[in-house]
Amino acid sequence: MVQERTLPAFQTASVQLTREDGLRIYEDMTLGRLFEDKCAEMYYRGKMFGFVHLYNGQEAVSTGVIKSLRSDDYVCSTYRDHVHALSCGVPAREVMAELFGKATGCSKGRGGSMHLFSQEHRLLGGYAFVAEGIPVATGAAFQSKYRRDALGDETADQVTACFFGDGAANNGQFFECLNMAALWKLPILYVVENNKWAIGMAHERATSVPEIYKKAHAFGMAGVEVDGMDVLAVRAVAQEAIARARAGEGPTLIEALTYRFRGHSLADPDELRSKTEKDFWFARDPIKKLGDYLTQHHLATPEELKEVSDRIKTLVEEAVHFAQTSPEPDPSELYRYIFAEDE
Repeated sequence: MVQERTLPAFQTASVQLTREDGLRIYEDMTLGRLFEDKCAEMYYRGKMFGFVHLYNGQEAVSTGVIKSLRSDDYVCSTYRDHVHALSCGVPAREVMAELFGKATGCSKGRGGSMHLFSQEHRLLGGYAFVAEGIPVATGAAFQSKYRRDALGDETADQVTACFFGDGAANNGQFFECLNMAALWKLPILYVVENNKWAIGMAHERATSVPEIYKKAHAFGMAGVEVDGMDVLAVRAVAQEAIARARAGEGPTLIEALTYRFRGHSLADPDELRSKTEKDFWFARDPIKKLGDYLTQHHLATPEELKEVSDRIKTLVEEAVHFAQTSPEPDPSELYRYIFAEDE
């Protein structure tokens, strides 16, 4: 069974967390969850079209890593990219408008669900092909390293976070890029969101070494496994890896054991996964786990957490209204953005 792999032990009670940081990461995770729930509603009501892959259940990974980065660091995503974009600071209205294919979307209505991009927020894109973003992220990390070491730019200490799923870890680009990153000590975090399933293929049936983090060792790279349903555990691992990368000590492969609460996409009836397996992971909801931690450690009250949720619901509703009332891309600009433009 998938759930037989023991989640890494991590004592969240020992984590030093301020009230401000606790509420900040709780708000980010709640935004991710409620935004995705609204996407599902809009899709099933026939308001949203195309491929839509939701992130429900994996919020601790996005928040734990991205909210540990600086605003000038880089993030590279996958086709399950909505919540990564939100964690990067891309406004919810721009993400929603992009999903509606509107001109006000972060990719001007040309990317849709799987191809979110924001130069302003250092989001290097969502990528539809499995493992497609890994070389892009590796290149971003290389330019930071090159600018600092070869060009003498002391401000070029940016770190890149590259997200991908367990299925991508069997792809050749994964191994090629890990080799280069370790060889050149690139400032990058390779974050495997191991949600146990590559579409309908169970992870343990697809790889000879199910523990993906161990694959880092072949390249002399730091590799670590973390409970991807515990945002505080992810945050602690990410902060350590980011500090190492920024200090010039090279890359880290982080395997976050997580689970998607919905099917592979909104067109997936999700009949391959057993109820027993789903219930095992549903009981480990990362948002509920963080909420319990905040209240038990007197960092927030239940009323304050409800206020966060209510505020986010309003924000998401406003994002939908913005998307629905935004204009369609102008047909006269069909060929725009194919080539680089002058500033």
